[in-house]
Amino acid sequence: MSRPTLHSPERGSARTRLLEAAQDIVRAKGFAATTVDDLCRAADVTKGAFFHHFASKDALGVAAADFWAETTTGFFEAAPYHDPVDPLDRVLAYVAFRKAIIAGDLAEFTCLVGTMAQEVYTSAPDIRDACGRSIFGHAATLEADIADARQERGITDDWTPESLARHMQAVIQGGFVLAKAGDNPELARESMDHLDRYIRHLFHIGG
Repeated sequence: MSRPTLHSPERGSARTRLLEAAQDIVRAKGFAATTVDDLCRAADVTKGAFFHHFASKDALGVAAADFWAETTTGFFEAAPYHDPVDPLDRVLAYVAFRKAIIAGDLAEFTCLVGTMAQEVYTSAPDIRDACGRSIFGHAATLEADIADARQERGITDDWTPESLARHMQAVIQGGFVLAKAGDNPELARESMDHLDRYIRHLFHIGG
C-alpha cells in the first residue's frame, strides 16, 4: 500500500512527524538499518522527544504499522476503483489502480508493512502482528466485491472471497519484492497484469 512521501517537518506533532519519517526511511533502508538518529533528523525532533513518545525503536515500529493502516485506509477508500457498478469491474479496477500507483522511486510505491513483515517476522513479533493487521485488514476490504461478483456470475468453484483477497495481496507484495530485486518497477507492473489475467480466468471471462 503506497502513500505520498517527503513530508514537511512543520506538519503535525512530533509523534506524527516521527511516524511519517518512519514510513519513508524504513521503505528506503529497511527497519534494522533505520536508526533513531535517522528518524529524529528527518522529523526534526530531538532524541528526547523520540523517547517521550516511544519506549523503543520497536515500539515505533508497531505504531508506524498501525499509522500506515490508518492513513492508507483513507487513501484507498477515496480511490476510483469503487466507482463501477459491476462488482467484478470493481475488483479488476482495484488491480488497475494498484498498477497505476506503481510510480516514482521504489521506496515511494512499496509497502511499509510488507517491508517490515519480511524483515522482523521472527525477531519482533509485535511489529509482525501489527503488519499482519494492516495487510489482512486491507485484504478484507475486497471480500464483499469478490463475493458479490461470485454470486452475480454463478461461480461455484472451490475458492473463497477471503482466499482470493489474500492471494491478491500476495501477488502485490511479491511484485514489490521482484521490483526491489531487479531494481525495476516494471516487474511489479508485470505482476499486476498477470493478476488481472488470473482473476478473469477465475471468473471465466476473456480479457
